[in-house]
Amino acid sequence: FPGLADVSIPQDIPVEGEITVPVGSHSPDEDYSTLDEPVKDTIMRDLKAVGKKFVHVMYPKKSSALLRDWDLWGPLVLCVSLALMLQGGSADSKDDGGPQFAEVFVIIWFGAVVITLNSKLLGGTISFFQSLCVLGYCVMPLTVAMLVCRLVLLAGAGTVSFIIRLIVVGAMFGWSTLASTAFLADSQPPNRKALVVYPIFLFYFVISWMILTFTPQ
Repeated sequence: FPGLADVSIPQDIPVEGEITVPVGSHSPDEDYSTLDEPVKDTIMRDLKAVGKKFVHVMYPKKSSALLRDWDLWGPLVLCVSLALMLQGGSADSKDDGGPQFAEVFVIIWFGAVVITLNSKLLGGTISFFQSLCVLGYCVMPLTVAMLVCRLVLLAGAGTVSFIIRLIVVGAMFGWSTLASTAFLADSQPPNRKALVVYPIFLFYFVISWMILTFTPQ
């Protein structure tokens, strides 16, 4: 178009937008994704994340650490470990001293799902799998209690043994309940926290009772 070459922009008119190209702002890490990293690094990163969640359960406090990057690897390992230790004997034996593997597995996961649904129906703000993650990781103290009880039962099943197991299981039951409520408390309406804590109490109480009443074959 004739005459456009003579059009000039006055100096006092501001020009909007970023017209400069930043130097050194682009790094190779921005193009790095988990698809390019070695399998070993991926596994180690996931193991470290699971380990950090175990540490948060050992030192429970009101934190969203277990909620930000949830996973179900830790709960799965704890559930399988607890079910194996509660296994009274062979699957074909009719005189098992404890529940079968499938029974423990179903009780733990079904109980966690029911508690999660109850929390969501009462107005909880966390997601379904975040709640499962917290409830599953907080089974860790009871898994430790089961390990201690198995070691105590190796020395005999007398009155002293029962008292020791009662103290250990009671302490770990309180630990699991307090840890789970510490992580889930802030996600519930203030006037409905008791309705959420009560099913959690029953959930860990049932698991604790299974541990306390377990007697090997």
